[in-house]
Amino acid sequence: MATTAWLRSVVAVGVLTCGAVLLTAQGRGGAQSGTAFPGGRMNEDGSLMPAGPSSTLFSQEAYTQYEILEPGSEAFAITYLLESARAGATEITNATRAGSMGTNISVFDPRTGQPVKFTYDLGANGQYAIRATLPFAVPEGGIGRVLIYKTYTDARTYQVSGDTITWVRSLSGYRLGVVLPKGYAFVSSNVAAQMSTLPDGRLKLAFANPSGQANNLTIHAKKTPAAFTPSPYTDMFFDDIKTLYDLGAPETGTFSVEQTYSDPRKGATATIDILNYLPLSNLKVVDLDTAATLTPVKAGAATRVTLGVPITNDKQSAHLRVTGTGSDGYRLVNGELVFDRELHGLRNTVVLPAGWEISGVSQSGTVGRTREGRVFVALVNLNAENQYRVTIRARK
Repeated sequence: MATTAWLRSVVAVGVLTCGAVLLTAQGRGGAQSGTAFPGGRMNEDGSLMPAGPSSTLFSQEAYTQYEILEPGSEAFAITYLLESARAGATEITNATRAGSMGTNISVFDPRTGQPVKFTYDLGANGQYAIRATLPFAVPEGGIGRVLIYKTYTDARTYQVSGDTITWVRSLSGYRLGVVLPKGYAFVSSNVAAQMSTLPDGRLKLAFANPSGQANNLTIHAKKTPAAFTPSPYTDMFFDDIKTLYDLGAPETGTFSVEQTYSDPRKGATATIDILNYLPLSNLKVVDLDTAATLTPVKAGAATRVTLGVPITNDKQSAHLRVTGTGSDGYRLVNGELVFDRELHGLRNTVVLPAGWEISGVSQSGTVGRTREGRVFVALVNLNAENQYRVTIRARK
């Protein structure tokens, strides 16, 4: 499909846990460097500076979790799953944000769960950076990835006043989780988020910005005697799944599908779940760590592939790409293109055939164009339900 090569150049990631409660509070957006207005920037003459046209098929690529440590430490622990699709790359670099100090760093290979070699040095640009050595060079058509644990100390981010703490940070447009210290409850949070209680009693927020823009987050929390019971929620943000529907000519009623995701379920095989809700012909499954093609095998109602490395611990996951051809829910009605079906997962992007223009979308989504000029709709499902129905209409 025309968009596949471009999609593979996009960096991706994911993992998390939580439940569904909305926390909101009045917040004030801080100005960035230079002249700014809420939501954007201004030219010197006071006119608004527009962003460029959207051309990114998927947002919410990297997942980051921040665990706020005990008050007085000025520190927070970070879990970061980072990827690179650059064929031939032998390392992945992760810079420390200016003003933060990185310590307690460890890096693992998500394929095997084993530690990988890394350095943490000051670069020529004046920033410290982790340089993690990949177990092998990124293969053509594959994706290299590392799981990073680190602790940042930053007094600008973490402030304490009596039994109240304030945590403020500009978090880029990734899928995000923020965990309070144990024994603390939320006073307010200025970003709409899901909330859950972890097994150890700590409270956690999870959120993403559908536009892929930064979240300027401010959390106020206070010490509490309340004992919180762990939440029984399964959080959609745990999953880095993303699905591309590349529509063929509407009179054919067919579309190409490409789905990529990480599967942390333990075992020597992985189940191809997309087949439960979307029949596919020309099915192909690729291990993105090695770019090796895996052979799907029917086992009763399920279709499975055998993994090169069995999943045995919580630092591991299989990284898979599933492709095929579908036809359910796509048709031409009185000269109008109609794509109408149930979608699953956090991120789904639908690319229209060349020459067709969007006339309606039943769910919220961002609109852009590929480098070839084809219109796409990028949908980010922020509801707790994993599936939802979408209707897209277009005219030529």
